[in-house]
Amino acid sequence: MQKYFKVIVNPKFCYLAPRNGLHTSMGEEVSRSLGRKVRFIHPKFFYDEEGSKLFEEICSLPEYYLTRSEMEILDSIGLELSQFLVQDYALIELGSGSAKKTRLLLEVLTGRQESVEYYPIDISDVLKESSASLQRDYKNLKITGILGQYESGLDFIKSLEQKKLIAFLGSSLGNFDYKSAIKLLKKIHDTMNPKDLFLLGLDLVKDKRILENAYDDFQGVTSRFNLNLLTRINNELGGNFDLKSFEHLAFYNSKHNRIEMHLRSKGEQEIFISKINLSIKLKKSETILTEYSYKYTIPQIEQIANKVGFKIEKIWYDKNKFFSLILFSA
Repeated sequence: MQKYFKVIVNPKFCYLAPRNGLHTSMGEEVSRSLGRKVRFIHPKFFYDEEGSKLFEEICSLPEYYLTRSEMEILDSIGLELSQFLVQDYALIELGSGSAKKTRLLLEVLTGRQESVEYYPIDISDVLKESSASLQRDYKNLKITGILGQYESGLDFIKSLEQKKLIAFLGSSLGNFDYKSAIKLLKKIHDTMNPKDLFLLGLDLVKDKRILENAYDDFQGVTSRFNLNLLTRINNELGGNFDLKSFEHLAFYNSKHNRIEMHLRSKGEQEIFISKINLSIKLKKSETILTEYSYKYTIPQIEQIANKVGFKIEKIWYDKNKFFSLILFSA
């Protein structure tokens, strides 16, 4: 379990951060993943301060239907969701980000409970800003933010005596391949007690053009978001990536039902990352994989639920049936 220390901001708002920080593990992971024959950078490293801002911009783009679709569902299910909540629940959220969608869940909980405990788990420092904003707007809310990886955050909240509503929104599970997704879902399942609930947002398989446009927008915001990964490595790990030497590439892989995002080298080049003492050579058109975003069918969701041990209590859809929210019990 990750060792945390507590920072008290006020009696109703504190956050926990790992004692040794997050950047050492970032350096180790980048060294490992860029040093392989098939090079990649884990998508969790998108979300530094600039990356988080760019992602918020992406969420408002006309092509990016995911956030609008999920917000539409969350905005409409309050009464139904409330019927599943027996007694009081603490809200735990994986990858809370700016917490815009969180507010729709808090409206349900604060409307029926005298007080609500909220535990956002996120690798990005935006967690502190979003938590402070929520604390200002919800007077009966107590927040303990956990800055770190999902797995260590789940270890921390496993011992909570309260009933838990765990939320994993935004189709973030789509960033995990099947084996890794099952592993994380089992971790979540093991965290849950019999009355706990798990609310999962998943993007659904649909027309290829709709999918590809969502990840390669006309304004080029997703391109800047993707390239910002290289800027982050330059700033934090002493890299010398030249962003003008790379281009954003996104396409739908129909065999695996996933969007793939890459950074493609425009020519032969050599990069050195000083803090991890890593030198790599790229050929022209060679790519660095930055994200998988898997899309699901309902039979796949049912199969996964059975494999992990979840019971599906309810599935909600947006009006276009582009997106789904699934409520599981353990």
